This record gives sequence, structure tokens and C-alpha cells, in this order.
Amino acid sequence: MTKNKTVLEWLEQMKELLQPDQVLWIDGSDEQLEQLRAEACKTGEMIKLNEEKLPGCYLHRTKPNDVARVEDRTFICSRKQEDAGPTNNWCDPQEMYKRLYDIARGTYKGRTMYIIPYSMGPIGSPLAKVGIEVTDSIYVVLNMAIMTRVSPKVMDVLGDSNDWVRGLHAKCDVDKEKRYICQFPEDNTIISVNSAYGGNVLLGKKCFALRIASYQGWKEGWMAEHMLILGLENPKGEIKYVAAAFPSACGKTNLAMLIPPKYLREKGYKVWTVGDDISWMRIGEDGRLYAINPENGFFGVAPGTNEKSNFNALASTKKNSIFTNVALNLEDNTVWWEGLNKNPPEHAIDWKGEPWTPDKFDKNDKSTCAAHPNSRFTAPAVNCPCLSSEFDKGAGVPISAIIFGGRRAKCAPLVYQSRDWVNGVFIGSAMASETTAAAAGAVGVVRRDPMAMLPFCGYHMGDYFQHWLDMGKRLGDKAPKIFNVNWFRTDDEGNFIWPGFGDNMRVLNWIIARCEGTADAQETAIGYVPKPEDIDLTDLDMDIDTLKSILDVDKEVWRKEAAEIEEHYKKFGDKLPKELREQLEILKANVQ
Repeated sequence: MTKNKTVLEWLEQMKELLQPDQVLWIDGSDEQLEQLRAEACKTGEMIKLNEEKLPGCYLHRTKPNDVARVEDRTFICSRKQEDAGPTNNWCDPQEMYKRLYDIARGTYKGRTMYIIPYSMGPIGSPLAKVGIEVTDSIYVVLNMAIMTRVSPKVMDVLGDSNDWVRGLHAKCDVDKEKRYICQFPEDNTIISVNSAYGGNVLLGKKCFALRIASYQGWKEGWMAEHMLILGLENPKGEIKYVAAAFPSACGKTNLAMLIPPKYLREKGYKVWTVGDDISWMRIGEDGRLYAINPENGFFGVAPGTNEKSNFNALASTKKNSIFTNVALNLEDNTVWWEGLNKNPPEHAIDWKGEPWTPDKFDKNDKSTCAAHPNSRFTAPAVNCPCLSSEFDKGAGVPISAIIFGGRRAKCAPLVYQSRDWVNGVFIGSAMASETTAAAAGAVGVVRRDPMAMLPFCGYHMGDYFQHWLDMGKRLGDKAPKIFNVNWFRTDDEGNFIWPGFGDNMRVLNWIIARCEGTADAQETAIGYVPKPEDIDLTDLDMDIDTLKSILDVDKEVWRKEAAEIEEHYKKFGDKLPKELREQLEILKANVQ
């Protein structure tokens, strides 16, 4: 498959360590993947679903102790502890290599070592990167074949280069006490042991595409961000692209695949999905910022996904997809999850593999759900009805606006624009969301998640903020405009005021108009807010006074916010860029 010395040497090391019975290079061909699917069905690792209703689709269940990313077992093993920063778990690389190799040693005995050569981004794109993952899990192989571009061509593109990411995954005993997800940024290496769940084992996803890539971007002068990318087409056929970062449970996938409201659709507005989760951005020859989605599929949360909440995401799962930890509907051998529809199957097998009927469900007890609350679908991007024609081109799309957002009941207005790039970095660095009932712990607690990268930044977050500021200097007047949105303002009874979903297009249209210099705004203590008449309310059951209430900037609320940002900033110590400290002082003065 390759003559690359660095690859061959590493693979020999892995074989010696893991001692597999056999070794198989994955070429990504349908024939080979079909054989692996058949084998996984034979061993019970996967279940083939109804070929008429869900062609090429399979169900997989993980162990109940292995159902989500494990942040407390995730480490950044940089050579110096200070380089990992205060927001990451750190361990000395030599100590961690020894621990991991001791856990993984000999665990492939009686198993096959699958070698997966993959490209993050279109193969051969100047913005793409190469990875090789070894695994003993067919589930991982089949998911990586959906989520990344797996092909022998990857090795042709790599040639003799040493610029590739090494990924070792070993299921071991799926023992949560010995579970580790470790990134070694200086070594381009990822090691995952004792997990068989998505985000911990599909090493191209968060491990490479964000933790390792954010470090690479810092060193090489580009950006790896936890952002969707979408294209907005106006009635003239012109398309402008935006990238947007939100913490979890804030509607990222819904926005990426948004369907404009009927009134705007009829006028000719369209939305095109480039990516729903990750954006790699480089400065192009014309000085603008260009983005690609390094992934090739969607790894989405199933519960709550339905025809109304996200028609395009659901459509993406209808063929050649893998469902993890959802319920099996025994009536027609399809899948079901809470929020899919209002007709739970009378006879089902729940995510743990036990018989389930609707009378077992108690809405106050998550353990009675048929599908795990973090159950997933892995779907090929090519299935998405609104996939952008730019998706596979590899040149990237020019970004006009960067959008931050979170869930804030009373604080942030519906939308506001930063004064400039530095002020925008300040807004991103202080990004926060209030916990919902879906998250563990108390409701309404403010959690800071800078740029939605808190669990994914592969180096010191103070250096990360500085990198953003440096990118802004390089971009100069070609830098994208930066905005903040909040779809989640509530009234005194706790009801959402803004309708959200497709109607968010109305806000996006104002954002694009600001980028083009065709919309007005009023300056407030925190930035530029739309004039209420500039948000199109046609056919919307909302009056201008209600809109004014969610564009309002309450100085008292923002005084409290400024104090909380000050507290948040303390953890970055001397590494916090002085420009951000200055921005905080400006905010404090403005809200007095």
C-alpha cells in the first residue's frame, strides 16, 4: 500500500506491541466494506436493518459504560505542562506512552488489525491532512469510511512525507477505569484505549480534526475550529458563506441544514450545507479566509431529530448509515428514538438490548428511554439534500462572517455585531451557554466555552486567543465580520420568544447585509444591534415591540456578565492577551 518509511516503521511497532492474528489494509472499496459488514452481522456486532426502508443501514450497541466522550479521561500530552494550559488534563508524554502501551500490549491477540489510511478534507486538497488509524473494531472501520475519505489514493498523496497523524485505537476490555483518550500534539499522535464509542474511537473526528489540528494550525498559521459552514444563496443566485460556533444543545446541526421559511423560499432564498461540525480555515491567495469541512459525513445526535426539527439531517440517515444506541423497532426492523415521532413502537429492543414497550417510559427518568440520550447516527454527507456543490472541491469557500452563540435567557440580544476583529475575539473568548435540563446538574448555570472549543483546544487557550488575534492582523480589512446570536431569549414564564429553526434565516440575512454594507445598525454598550425594522418579520407572528425586547441590551445584566468574564479570564493568567483584558475594561466602562 505504501513505501513511506515513517508509516512502515510505525506499523511494525504497532504490530509488535499489539500482536494481531492478522493485518488488513482498508482500501475503502464497497467489496471490502461489504465483507466487513457481513462479518460484523455474523458476530452480532451490528444488526442489518430493513433493506427496503433503510437500505444499507445498520444498528450497533455500545456497552452501557461507554456511551459518550469522556472529558475527564481525555489528555493533552505536550512535553511541557504549561503548553496544555489550564483547561486541559495533562500528563507527561513518556509516562503516558508507557501507561497506554502497557494497557494495549498484546490486546489484538485473536483479533485483526485494521489499518485505515484516511484524508481529512478532499484527497489532495491543499487544505487537507492525512491520518492513519489502526483499530481492532469493524465498527470503527465502517464509521471512519463514512466520516472520512478512506482510499489508497491517500497514501499516493502522502508520498514520502512525515506529515501524517498516527492513531492507535484498542478496544481492550472496554474498562472505564482504564479508559484514556490521549493526544500527543508534538508527535502528531493519538492513542485511545478501552472505549468503543464514536467520539473516543473515530480518531479523525474530535481527536485529529480539532485537538491535533488546532495545534497544527497554531504552528502552521491556519485555524481548526468547532464550526459549521453554510452558504446563503439570495434570489439573484449569489452565495455568501458563514462559519458558526455554538456549544452543544444550541442548534448547530439545525442551523447548518436550515430550511428557509416559506416566504423566503418563495422569494428564492436557499441554504447550502458545507459542514455541520468542523471547519479548517486558511488565508487564500487573495487574502481572504477560506474554509473546508474536513469531514465526509455527519455524526449527529439522534434524539430530537425529526422531520420538523431537522428535515435534512433525518433525510441524510435514510441510506448507508450506522445508528448507535437507538432502539430497534421489531415491527418492521427499523430504528426509533425519542423525538423521532409520536408513535413509539409497541414492540422494540432498547439501546441496552432489552425488550421495551411504551409503558416502560417515564419522562422524568432518562434511564427508561428506548434510545440513549446521546445515541447517534453516522450518515454520509452525500445523502444531505442541501449539500453544497463546493463540499468536495477542496479549494474551500470564502468566509464572509463568523458567528458565535449560546443559550442565554436574558443576557445576549437576538443578534449583535462586534466593533472589529479584536472585539469579536473578545466575544468568542467569553462565549457562554446556560445549562438545560438535558445537561447534568443544575439548570440555568452559566458555562463558559470559548469559541465552543473548551474540550477540543489542543494547547493553552491563552495562546489560542493570541492565535486568533494574529490571524486577524494577517487578514487585515479582508477579515470576516464577527457576530453573536442568541435564539434562546425567554419571557418571564420561561417560553422562548424567537421562533428559531428556519426563521433564523431572517437574522442570517441581516448578517449578510451587514457584511455587504447594505444594512444599518445602532451602536450599544456591547456592539452593533440591528434596527428593529431591518429584521424581516413578514409572515411571522411577532410584532416590532416583541422584537425590540429581544434586541435590548440591559446594562445591569451586562454588569454582572462583565464580572463573570473577569473571573473566567483569571484562569489564563499571564497568557491572556492584553487586547482581551482591554476589551473587558471597555465593556465594564460601557455598561456603567
